[in-house]
Amino acid sequence: MEYITYEHNAEAAGVISRFYETPPLAYVHSYGCQQNVNDGERIKGVLVDIGYGLCDKPEDADLILFNTCAVREHAEQRVFGNVGALKGLKEKKPGLMIGLCGCMANQKHVVEKLRQSYPYVDLVFGVDGIDTLPELIVRKLEKHKRILLEPAQRPVIVENLPIRRESEFRAWLPIMYGCDNFCTYCIVPYVRGREKSRRPADILAEFRGLVEAGYKEITLLGQNVNSYGKGLEESIDFADLLNLLCSVPGDYHIRFMTSHPKDASRKLIDTIAAQPHLCKHLHLPVQCGSDRLLAKMNRHYTVEHYLDLIEYARARVPGITFSSDIIVGFPGETEEDFQGTLDLVRKVGYMQLFTFIYSKREGTPAATYPDDTPRQEKTDRMARLLAVQDEIAMGLVKAQVGQTVRVLVEGYGRLEGTLSGRLDNNLTVEFAAEDSLMGQYAMVHLTGARATVLLGEWVQ
Repeated sequence: MEYITYEHNAEAAGVISRFYETPPLAYVHSYGCQQNVNDGERIKGVLVDIGYGLCDKPEDADLILFNTCAVREHAEQRVFGNVGALKGLKEKKPGLMIGLCGCMANQKHVVEKLRQSYPYVDLVFGVDGIDTLPELIVRKLEKHKRILLEPAQRPVIVENLPIRRESEFRAWLPIMYGCDNFCTYCIVPYVRGREKSRRPADILAEFRGLVEAGYKEITLLGQNVNSYGKGLEESIDFADLLNLLCSVPGDYHIRFMTSHPKDASRKLIDTIAAQPHLCKHLHLPVQCGSDRLLAKMNRHYTVEHYLDLIEYARARVPGITFSSDIIVGFPGETEEDFQGTLDLVRKVGYMQLFTFIYSKREGTPAATYPDDTPRQEKTDRMARLLAVQDEIAMGLVKAQVGQTVRVLVEGYGRLEGTLSGRLDNNLTVEFAAEDSLMGQYAMVHLTGARATVLLGEWVQ
């Protein structure tokens, strides 16, 4: 593993300034997961570092860059649709530079489709190439030729990339990249590569800087945070890293995602119980409640193992809440398999579920599996799952009423004059309060609920 440090590219900034009479503007749009959002923030930081301004409308831009997601087919089709819609804009502004990066750009069939069918796309580079963006822009400006890089895994971590964060009080902090699990339905290991852990000292330095800058909520990111530390010279695991970060003084909360159940340890749960800075909420994607399908998905745990983790967490962390990911309609799923998922959902009692109908991804083993279940049957199963989950969630939300809790105020509520805040357990509450509370902690008395959103009164 190679670790390099980003440095300001004065040469690129000088070239760019010669090509534009006024500072050029960039429009950057990120699709997909929180890791992609954080990548987008760093892309913006690099662009600002070399002289670009940022804009909110594609039609105002000199550079349009889509930072893409490849996890589901719908996300890919949406990107291609949005790229196609730029053809007319490019005809009106021939000097407009259009680029595509991120997970889609690390798939050969995508790059070839862009090469053949979208001749007005100028730049294509993968997930590991943010630090190379200044060089790519200069090459395009000077040589007037398209630069469509072939997908490649780059075994490098670039530290000190400049960043333009979207929030002044919530921050994403990646601790590792890539994935070694190769779940049969998932494209991530093929587009983001194998696991690469950042050095603890680099993570700690960035974390400390966020706390000193006043950030109240910091979310640690990784495709599987529980496998953090593999390949490092230092002997450290994820629980050790959490304890290291929690030693930083300040008023803040730490969240993390995503945890793989096969690597979730009792040591991790004990750490959540012991550290006040850690939110008492665990996102633990189970995917389904059938041991047969879990094996077919290459998940390396059973329903019994998963439920043992849940019960241990309940015993060690009073009041802990859970969320999860569920795939409906995985190839070969039977009604019996689906009933196992419903039973699991009822036993755990999730506060939140993120549910998806299986999406075939080219290049994954599951894409070759026979799939005879009609789409309508998958849709019906999804509706039944959501009905069960809604009933559970509304019951859990109503049980919160009457408490006085500390929330981080994140935005505006649905009604005029109200703000929205998030509890430690990841639920949201709306309450009337002053705008000056935005980005701050507030004490709120929970008075009621609207579906799965709590209602409250600000305790001044």
